Amino acid sequence: MHACIRKAALAALFLPISLMAVLGAQQASFAPLPKEGDYISPDFHFKSGETMPGLRMHYATFGTPARNANGRVTNAVLLLHGTSGTGRQFLAPQFAGVLFGPGQLLDVTRYYVILPDNIGHGKSSKPSDGMHAHFPQYDYDDMVASQHELLEKGLGVNHLRLILGTSMGCMHSWVWGET
Repeated sequence: MHACIRKAALAALFLPISLMAVLGAQQASFAPLPKEGDYISPDFHFKSGETMPGLRMHYATFGTPARNANGRVTNAVLLLHGTSGTGRQFLAPQFAGVLFGPGQLLDVTRYYVILPDNIGHGKSSKPSDGMHAHFPQYDYDDMVASQHELLEKGLGVNHLRLILGTSMGCMHSWVWGET
């Protein structure tokens, strides 16, 4: 009888650990393949009054936009990176492994997930592309305005279900709400 109780106790102890290991392996193995692209704003106007012909906004997307009968996108999610990051940061296992898989919070079979590189970051326009000190002054308002233009004119997204960000991206979400 004592041996049965010990076996049951060991099973009760190790079963959750084993399940966590299996789930963790499944999450880590899920790596969505993004569709990447660039939207070029023909004449972007910065808050400083400066303009830049050909402002490039790089992005990655997962999933497909769904539209209701009125043409409104119903499943778009905007994920915004932090300072010195890029949209690709969300492909790291600590994000992708728990966000984008089947049945997870932002399951890419249900949501149209958009990961932009903000002005000055990643593959989007930045001073180091050649303009250096002549690059227009920009701030969070300009970054959010460029995100908005990317969504509407570049991707045809006219409604967001969720805006979420880390660090600077979180501040951008506040700016979105304020604007």
